Amino acid sequence: MTPKFYRNLRSVLSLAAHFSVFSNGTRLRLFPALLTSITVSLLLLLIRQLGGLQELEMATFDRGLRLMGDRGPDPRLLVVSITEEDIQALGRVPLSDGRIALALAKLQQHQPKVIGLDIYRDVPQEPGHKELLTQLQAPNVIAIAKFNDSESAGVPPPPRVPPDRIGFNDLLLDLDGVVRRNLMFLSKPDKKPLYSFSFRLAFFYLKDVVEPKNSTTNRNYIYWGKAEFTPLEPDSGGYTNLDANGYQILLNYRSPRKVARQISFRQVLKGEFNPNWVKDKIVLIGTTAPSSRDVFLTPYSPIEKQNAKMPGVLLHAQMVSQILSAVLDGWPLFWFWPEWAEFLWTLGWATTGGIVALRIQHPAKLGLALTIALGALLGISLGIFTEAGWVPPVEPAFAVIVTTACVTAYKQLYNAFHDSLTGLPNRALFIERVARAAKNAKHSQYDFFAVFFLDLDRFKVINDSLGHVAGDSLLIALVERLKSCVRVSDLVARVGGGDFAILIENIKDVATATNVAERIHQSLILPFNLSGQEILMTVSIGIAVGGSHGEMETKEGDERPEYLLRDAHTAMYRAKTLGTGRYQVFNRAMHATAVERLQLETDLRMAVKRQEFLLHYQPFICLATGKIIGFEALIRWQHPERGLVSPLKFIPVAEETGLILPIGQWVLQEAMQQLRLWQDKFQFNPPLTMSVNLSAKQFSQPDLVEQIQEILQRTGIDAEYLKLEITESVVMDEVESAIAVLNQMKALNVKLGIDDFGTGYSSLSYLSRFPTDTLKVDKSFVGRMEVGSEGGVEKIANPKSRRGENTAIVRTIVMLAHALGMDVIAEGVETAEQLTGLRSLGCEYGQGYFFARPLPSEAATALIASDPQW
Repeated sequence: MTPKFYRNLRSVLSLAAHFSVFSNGTRLRLFPALLTSITVSLLLLLIRQLGGLQELEMATFDRGLRLMGDRGPDPRLLVVSITEEDIQALGRVPLSDGRIALALAKLQQHQPKVIGLDIYRDVPQEPGHKELLTQLQAPNVIAIAKFNDSESAGVPPPPRVPPDRIGFNDLLLDLDGVVRRNLMFLSKPDKKPLYSFSFRLAFFYLKDVVEPKNSTTNRNYIYWGKAEFTPLEPDSGGYTNLDANGYQILLNYRSPRKVARQISFRQVLKGEFNPNWVKDKIVLIGTTAPSSRDVFLTPYSPIEKQNAKMPGVLLHAQMVSQILSAVLDGWPLFWFWPEWAEFLWTLGWATTGGIVALRIQHPAKLGLALTIALGALLGISLGIFTEAGWVPPVEPAFAVIVTTACVTAYKQLYNAFHDSLTGLPNRALFIERVARAAKNAKHSQYDFFAVFFLDLDRFKVINDSLGHVAGDSLLIALVERLKSCVRVSDLVARVGGGDFAILIENIKDVATATNVAERIHQSLILPFNLSGQEILMTVSIGIAVGGSHGEMETKEGDERPEYLLRDAHTAMYRAKTLGTGRYQVFNRAMHATAVERLQLETDLRMAVKRQEFLLHYQPFICLATGKIIGFEALIRWQHPERGLVSPLKFIPVAEETGLILPIGQWVLQEAMQQLRLWQDKFQFNPPLTMSVNLSAKQFSQPDLVEQIQEILQRTGIDAEYLKLEITESVVMDEVESAIAVLNQMKALNVKLGIDDFGTGYSSLSYLSRFPTDTLKVDKSFVGRMEVGSEGGVEKIANPKSRRGENTAIVRTIVMLAHALGMDVIAEGVETAEQLTGLRSLGCEYGQGYFFARPLPSEAATALIASDPQW
């Protein structure tokens, strides 16, 4: 298979995808399954018409007969067998006419109803020819003849036997040599019908009881007593283009061997038989010796270990018994469906196989279901067969198997290019469609096409809170909203868990794409109803435009569809950083930023391995004494090429990638080791303290308390000299769990502080429950404090100014902290006036450039040794 073949195949699948989704998002693959069922059924019909199934159908018919069992000998018949022993004892083949005449005379003494001489006697076999002709004149003797055919010359009847007592040999062989049919009579316009040997015998036996009549509605149907005879058509049952000349019926065997009581020819000559076996019976005289070659294959031949072929006289007995049983006893004759009904039967089973393949995913369960379906088919067919209905099962069985295999293969191929939940095309098929759109745009009157990348905002929260079942329901409902916002010709695909992509072709300008984005946001204003619960959902959308004048035109290689989807994803990421429910159109600056960020992430991972980080320390000052009381550990990244990288650049990346966990653990370990060195070298009273910031991911670690305790034990630092700082937003995300973690930390006797207080969303009711020791006033408030000309905060030049408001905020924080038994650290102190103001407000500690910038460990050690005082 060429790559072009697969591309075309995917194109067909993507086109079919537009017609392959129910309104609830479930894939509509019933149409392809029905199409496959019809195609397979028609194909099997063609194969059957060409004869490809006839051998299997006939073998199935034979097996059905064998399963019917043995109905025992017919009491109305007696077979006089010319056995191999008879031939050897009488010393010649064929037997003389005299001996046959003697046997007829012996039988006639006991008043048989009819005698059928199943032996050709067109050539005299002296002695006794005259005696035989005399016996053949009896009104109850039926002789046999044979028509000319392509394989052998005909055999005329014995001379001087009236035509109404002559029956032709009705043994018809199928292509495999098996006798399954009975040719009852031949009828030509304006001529008397020619009746078969078995029909003549049955008719003679029944003529005083009931005679056959033609149906008034269909002259091909014959009503005879309790039976309705239906002739075989060229395509009846499992036959294909059957030579159905004359009036043929299927032979329903009475017994594999014991169709009637049998006595040997010599027994008849000697009179060694019960006269009641003959009186009012049909007596057939024929050869059963294998050497006579008058033996034939039957449906029972495969199970016969010896003498697998049945003598002709017994086959005629089978045919006579079938007619008698049908006319007198009401035993059913084989009936058939017309070809159109068999086709619908096959189509029904093919559809069953297709639906089973669609509904069942697991291979073992599918195999079991297929086995059950085939078992049901065979069971129904056998049940119909017991009522003499011949509905061939091979064609529908093949239909079930082939359709199941085809639909399963289609399903596998479909699943390879479609999302299992929503039925939407997946990333691979979407990329293929974008490639086609790029190619078509070069030859279209339209200039642009657009690729959208959509990400559900806070979708993980919905999955975590309501469960994945509710999340799946939400996705299906969202797909319907998205489809309502685009044209039928546009393509919506699912490319990730909560990520979707949209391809919009044939647009004139970028504004058309942004209008679609606005329609999508507008459609999400109404909440989704999930089991009675209303949920509001927003999406972040990135848009990348391609086409003859789009962003992709610069280089031929840049028109790859993967790049368009990448750029749309980059724009979506930019929209998400600006807030939820936004859209952004891609520009190349975004790509440069994304590349830079990717490089930063790669370098950051290497930095963790290579230990490229170092700590700087910024002192805390006791505002009352002006002395250093401790330090805050601040991480720096010494990049081998870029130099020192600001934490503002790499900390967000570390948070997002999870690298903040090993980095944070290293910071805590390194800071404690440094504090150990300082406490050993400088005898402060009380000893120096160290503050370390905890990120949100660190705070959510289940073993965080154990990590802290282990580091404290390893470095030998008393827990009271470690202060852990957490931002407001971290503790407010999950308040109750945050309080539990804080209490565990507090049990270690470490100090706890809330960093950047005043910039988050703390609730005062929760603040009183937090076991924290310190509130840290954000530098944004300290830096804009307004102080009077005398350096105090009491003399505010303009109490209603912005600076005046910040001073009031700082005062409030200090008062709040003191009321809750906490101390206060003001960060960002840069001027003496700010220092004076903070002292007047009762703030205990300060930190900022006015005292010292963050310093490497050597510089910080020197600062401690100089014992400064502010």
